[in-house]
Amino acid sequence: MGLGRTHTYEVAVHWTGNRGTGTSGYRDYTRDHDVETEGRPGIAGSSDPAFRGDKTRWNPELFLVAALSECHMLSYLHHCAVAGVVVTGYTDSALGTMDQEGNGGHFTGVVLRPRVTVASPDMVDAAVRLHENAHRDCFIASSVNFPVRHEPEVHPEAAA
Repeated sequence: MGLGRTHTYEVAVHWTGNRGTGTSGYRDYTRDHDVETEGRPGIAGSSDPAFRGDKTRWNPELFLVAALSECHMLSYLHHCAVAGVVVTGYTDSALGTMDQEGNGGHFTGVVLRPRVTVASPDMVDAAVRLHENAHRDCFIASSVNFPVRHEPEVHPEAAA
């Protein structure tokens, strides 16, 4: 067995929600923050609106669901390219579920619902099966402690 490789990912999170009195009270600050990493545009973050966050900003729960969706898609596109399945369109409508218990909580599952278009009808069956390979190889899905299911739909491109 070969040696593994280690990859690191550095992110800076800067809280911007100090209204002048810091966290002197639960309602005295906003949950707004910026998420940054070198060489990329920043992302405006907050908490979920259920936790006094700004609904116009990304929150950690959305980031987690997005990471699972992106990872599956990228793994899937790789497997399709290797298998000769030509994907011409891909959209996912992912849904995460989190149960809150007092001040804590946990995700109970995420469902990925990719809608895939392939170049020809003879690619549909393989394209459906390759979602299993993508799920198996998704780094993010293999790192979480809750189920990540996928409900793919694959259709051939419409005839011209």
